[in-house]
This record gives sequence, C-alpha cells and structure tokens, in this order.
Amino acid sequence: MAIGLPSTDHFVLLTILICLLVHHCSAVYDVESTAESGKLMSAQLKLVGGSADFGPDVKSLTLTASLETDSRLRVRITDADHRRWEVPQDVIPRPAPGPQPKDVLLDSPGNPSMPSNSTMSSASSDLTFTIHASPFRFTVSRRSTGDTLFDTSANLVFKDRYLEVTSTLPADRASLYGLGEQKKETFRLQHNDTFTLWNGDVTWSDQPDLNLYGSHPFYMDVRSGGAAHGVLLLNSNGMDILYGGSYVTYKVIGGVLDFYFFAGPSPLDVVDQYTQLIGRPAPMPYWSFGFHQSRYGYKNVADLDGVVAGYAKARIPMEAIWSDIDYMDGYQDFTLDPVNYPSKQLRPFVDRLHNNGQKYVVTVHPAIKRQAAAHEDLFLKRNGANLVGEAWPGEVYFLDFMSPRSTEYWARKISEFRRTIPVDGLWCDINEPSNFKQWQPLNPLDDPPYRINNSGFHLPINYRTVPVSTLHYNGVSEYDAHNLFGLLQAKATHAGLLRDTARRPFVLSRSTFVGSGRYAAHWTGNNVARWDELAHSINTILNFGLFGIPMMGADICGFNGNTTQELCSRWIQLGAFYPFARAHAEKTTLRRELYVWEATARSARKALGMRYRLLPYMYTLMYEAHTTGAPIARPLFFSYPQDADTYGVDRQFLLGRGVLVSPVLEPGATTVDAYFPAGRWFSLYDYSLAYTMKVGKRVTLPAPADLANAHLAGGNILLLQHAELTTSAARQSEFHLLVALAENGTASGELFLDDGEPPEMGAVGGNWTLVRFSCDREESKGMVTTKVSSHVVQNSYAPSRAQVIGKVVFMGLQSAPKSFTIYVNNVELKAARTKSRTSGVFSVSGLSLAIGQKFEIKLVMSH
Repeated sequence: MAIGLPSTDHFVLLTILICLLVHHCSAVYDVESTAESGKLMSAQLKLVGGSADFGPDVKSLTLTASLETDSRLRVRITDADHRRWEVPQDVIPRPAPGPQPKDVLLDSPGNPSMPSNSTMSSASSDLTFTIHASPFRFTVSRRSTGDTLFDTSANLVFKDRYLEVTSTLPADRASLYGLGEQKKETFRLQHNDTFTLWNGDVTWSDQPDLNLYGSHPFYMDVRSGGAAHGVLLLNSNGMDILYGGSYVTYKVIGGVLDFYFFAGPSPLDVVDQYTQLIGRPAPMPYWSFGFHQSRYGYKNVADLDGVVAGYAKARIPMEAIWSDIDYMDGYQDFTLDPVNYPSKQLRPFVDRLHNNGQKYVVTVHPAIKRQAAAHEDLFLKRNGANLVGEAWPGEVYFLDFMSPRSTEYWARKISEFRRTIPVDGLWCDINEPSNFKQWQPLNPLDDPPYRINNSGFHLPINYRTVPVSTLHYNGVSEYDAHNLFGLLQAKATHAGLLRDTARRPFVLSRSTFVGSGRYAAHWTGNNVARWDELAHSINTILNFGLFGIPMMGADICGFNGNTTQELCSRWIQLGAFYPFARAHAEKTTLRRELYVWEATARSARKALGMRYRLLPYMYTLMYEAHTTGAPIARPLFFSYPQDADTYGVDRQFLLGRGVLVSPVLEPGATTVDAYFPAGRWFSLYDYSLAYTMKVGKRVTLPAPADLANAHLAGGNILLLQHAELTTSAARQSEFHLLVALAENGTASGELFLDDGEPPEMGAVGGNWTLVRFSCDREESKGMVTTKVSSHVVQNSYAPSRAQVIGKVVFMGLQSAPKSFTIYVNNVELKAARTKSRTSGVFSVSGLSLAIGQKFEIKLVMSH
C-alpha cells in the first residue's frame, strides 16, 4: 500500500537524496527577516546547522534578489558582515546589486516581515522568485506556465573558501547546454557530467571532460515544448559543477553566490539577454572571415613567402598568414629574430601581403623576459617582489593586466612594434597564464581545503600556472582573479590595437572568461589530427556561441599529430563553415597546407569557394551577433525549438537560421546520416529542392569525397558574391540574390554592409547600410505572382549605392510556367536573361539593382 507524503516531506527526502549523491550534506540556514521594495527583495539568513568540513561556516548571510529587467533576475548571496571578492565592475560592468536589507526596510512602506515564504514577481516579467523560510531555500519559476526553473535544496554551504548550492531539475523535461571550457563528446550535457572551471595550460587537451583554457559558468536549459532559459553563476573562483540529470550542484572555492536567470523563452532570446548583461560580441573585421594559414615552425620569411605562393598557385583562397613564436628573438614579445625574421625581409613581405589584399597576424604572450623587464610596478607580485616564473623566454615576469600602468605599457609596445611591422591582428596565446615552473605551497591560498578536480587528477591549482598567492594591482589575489587573466589581456590588446590603428581590432585569445567575446575571438586550442577531434570541434564551437563568443573555430587538419589526406580534406570541408577558419599545426608534424595533397586542394577550392560566396551572409550574421548576441554557428534547436528531435543533434549545425551544414566526420564514409527539421530544404550548390519535410526526419545523404553537404532552409533570402582568392576581391563582385521559398511562398533575409573595419558596427551616425528583403506570393485567375521587395533601413555606406544585384534566383516555385513576365519597379523587363527549370528553379540575370536603393521584382507566371 502506498502512503502519500505531504509535499514538504517529499522535498526533505529529495534534499537528503541529493546530499548523499553529491557527498556533502551539512549546512542549513533559516530566514531571520525579509523585506521587499518594488522589484527588489532582501533577506537575512542565519546559520542553524553546519559542520567543520572545509572550515567554519559563515554565520550570517545577506540575500538580495532583484528583477533587473523584465527578463533578468539576479539573486546574490554573500557574507552579511564582511566584504568578499566579486568580479570587479570594471571587468564586467553591470548594475549594482541594490541596497542592503536595512536600507530596503527604510525605503519600504511596510515593516520587516516575520520569517515566512515570500514571493516577488511583476506583471511585466515571466520570472517569479520565492524565498522559503525554514529551512532557507529559493526557487525561480516561470509565471506563465508555473514551471520551476531553479529550486535550491536546503543544503546551502557558505564558508570562506568553500561554497556549495544544489538545484533540482526535471530530468525528463530539461536539456542542458553550456558550462565549460571542456572537450565534450556531446553538445547536450549528459547525466553525471562534471565540469571543473579553472583556466589551465593543459598538455593533454585531446582528452574529454577536463578543464581547458576558459571558464564559463553559464548554461541554457531547453524544456520540453521549446521554452528556454539561462543560468549564470557570476564567480571567477575555481569550481566544480556536477550535473546529475535531476540536479546541478556548484562547489566553489571562494567569492560569492551571484546568480543571474534569463527568462528567454526562445534560445535566441536567452543569448540576447545574456550578452546584454556580459557585453555584446565584438565586431570582427570583414577580412577575418577569410581563410587563415598558420604553423608553429615556419622557419623564416622565405618559408612564409613560399606558403603564400603555394596557395596562389593552387588557386586556394588565403586571407592571412600567421606567425607563431618563430618570429621572435629569444621568444620575446615584439621582437624579431635577426637571422630568420629580420625587419629588412619581414617588412617588405608584409607590404606585399597588404598590396595583395592579405593580412599578417603574430602571437604574443603575457610573460616578459626577466632581463628585459625594467618597470617593477608592471608585474604580478609574490612576497613583496616581482614573481619570477618560467616560460618560453626563460625566467620571466608576468604582466598584471589589472594595473593601469601595465595596460598602458602593453599598448605602447603594440604601437612601437607596429611601426616596424604593421601587423593586422594579435593572437594572445598561453595566457591562462601558462608557467612552466613548479611551485610548492607557501601560503594557505595555495592549498585550499576543497581541491577542485583540476586537470582530471585533482592537481594543485598552481599546476602550470602562477601561484594563486600571487598578488595583482590593489592587492587582488590570483586565487580570486586567476580565471580573469586571459580576459584582461584580451581587453588590453583590443584597446591597444584600437588606439594605434583607429580600426576594428582583431584579437584571438586562448584563455577566456564570461565577457571575453567583447574583445576577442577564440579557438578550441591544441587539438589532435584525429577523427573524433574533428567531430568534437562542433560541440565546442556551439558552446562558445552560447557564451557570447561567436567568432570561433578549431585548428583545421589538427594541431598535434600527423594528419592524413582524407582527414584534412574532410576537415576543410567542415572548417570552411566555421565562423573563424584557420589551419594551424605543431612544428614536429608533417606539413599540411591545403595545397600539399591535390585531393585536399580540390576540396579546399570547393569548400572555401562556397565560404567566400557566403561572406555577405556571414558578415551580416556578425552584425546580428554584435547587436543581439545571436551565435553565427547555431544548434538546430535555435531555429526549431519545438522539435525535440533537434535537441541532441550535434554532428550538424546551422549558420544563422538558414544554412544547414552536414559534414562527414568518419573515415571512409560515402554517406552522411543527417536530420532535417520540418520544412523545405534546398541544395546550396545547385539550388534544387532536396527535401520537403512535414515533420523532422533523418535522411541518408551521399557524401562526395570533395564536398560537404550544405542546404538552405525554405523561407530564407541569401545574398552571395563571387568566389575569389581574398575577401577584398570577393566583395568587389556583384551580388546574387537567392530566394528560397517556404511552402507558403514567403521568404526573408537581410544584408549589412560597411567597409569592414570601422571600430563600431552599425553605430548611430556611422557609414553603413542595412537592407531587409522580403518575398510573398499571390494567386489570382490562374496567375501566380512572386514579389521580392527590398527595404533600405539605412544607406550611409557610399559603395552600397554602386554595388549591384546582378542575378536573382527563385527556388521552390510550384512548377515550370507556361509563360512569365518580369517586372522591376513595376516596369516590364524584356531584355533580362532568364532560365527556367522543371525543378522549380527560375533565375533572372543581367540585372543591375543598386543595393542601397529600394526595389521590387515581380515574377508573374501562368501555369
């Protein structure tokens, strides 16, 4: 016989179960008082039961909950009596947490309430916050549906260097994504996944489930039916996060509990709301969307020259060539090897690149050779003196990018170097920061009471980095600020380039944190030339789209290990669709430039040819990312959130909302198993209607040896340009307008244009053009009219008045017409060249429609 338990007893039993699962169950707090003022609620919490594990418990806590916007709720818990470390406001600018409880009470028209459950909501917000008094816990729910989004257990642990909180989750209805940086075998989180967030220079980065170069304590939860929300714990200290399917547990070694909840309800809404808080992604220059070639081990300037010539001879696009530490004199930043990279050879080489519309990028590191470091106040300190570590130059000091003097020094060095070699971008590498010296603990901070699972073996947090007892500017410890280091260097590098060039900076950073996308692109790090690494790159790229870093890629053909012709060919077929497309390899590996194998060169010409044709679309996606946070590469559920079968798809992805990429990820494959959501899907290569799906379905696609499958969803309008060897040449060509009709005959799209390098993208008063396109269909008396219109939102970029659409392709027409008439701006067009196919593709060429001027095209057909 089953005995029904009250809901409170159900909760207690669930709490006990979760505590047992996460191996810690001790501290409990009660609510002493609460107060509410408008969209702000506060509470005082008092410890009623704890333990000595990991140190004494904090006895009194303050909770502040605030509806900062209609779609964003903040819940902050901290020590009521002592100030604690938090991510500084100048690192991630954000609203203040609000007045403390006594201030709220003074401002509040009512009196402080006695301990009881208290709820805060707003008619304009879908988020509801509730405090449960004894024992304390809190819940966040969706007002419109009653769905609980976050529900903490009564086990709240708050000690000086150990914080723990657990939330229950509906395992049967929640799909989680995010949390990183780790190499994951699936994009959707799996039950019993664990995540350690501690930025590290990981030598075995090909292993899954280990903490890598960045820390992003943010996840997106997509519930059955498609409603999504986001959760951020804004904390820069090291932590372990355990996802058990029915719960998520945070174990943090410092700081405060500062949660942000984002209401969504669509996935795009969530990233919009998230990046509104942490900062919109930096606009990337147009040229950065070209193909980049790099290698650690280019011996000299002649080697670089040979690579550039090799790409030109093979007729493979190459936008930029990069130099790793090979260019340096003694591995010191902003120096030149006098034998292999003297300025008298390197400067003419870079000038030739620029004359050909190509770019040059070099790496920089945060460690400065000890003998070259003259300024004592620029560096990290330990025991009152500059910390001496080991890195590529030998004994080094580490720049402290929290110090204004250090960032000024960095900007000056960038400017001085660019007077010698006018590099076009900077690559911030090993900036976790990496340190080769091993340290013995000299300070309690070096060995915290709870040891996070660093590098998968619970290694000391000082492993391959600077000691956490090191001090930054204003006495900030590395213990607290470690995960911010790469973000701060990227910020300083972005500012230095911007000041020196007055153009849009390009910065690539290996180490990242929440908000790094405001300054830098990222790549997956030291991958290996293996098929599983090829597949896993998709998961990481999709993750960083969630994190607000859309300019993301992986080392094409692999960094470590010797690749093969087949693997390299398949990798460029995929990599050509990465937002950031760069090939990079380790010096001891076989050369793998895309022209080395003819079969790979053939794949590269086709794949990069498609990429360069798509440049207007990809650059417009960059504008969308910069203004709304939307990822460039997206999981399928972003466009089809109500289709639960898309939630687990991670071997395909979308560019924007419409281009579906289905790559080969296994050796010897002659077919690809691909998922197509409901709707029409057209081949991006011959424009034919490939599939019409009433419901989503898996399809077996042929997999030619030299081509990746790419399809365009019906309902989209794309603008393409001609494929050329550089982005500057491609953007001089005419546009082709692709109109992929949905079943109801509608479609839409947009185009953003500027000169590719102004510091801001789409700034008020700036020189840019934005055009929106729409298509609809009308049927009357046996005639079908398909009308494409342009709406010029802004037209201040002068070349857009000269750039023209020379061809329009309609895809998905009902059938071949008996007769047709074409009108442009209501004038019949008699001289245009047309082509009609029974497959429903109809093209009109010989046009000259200025992008910056409104136009209307009507295709009138009789059937």
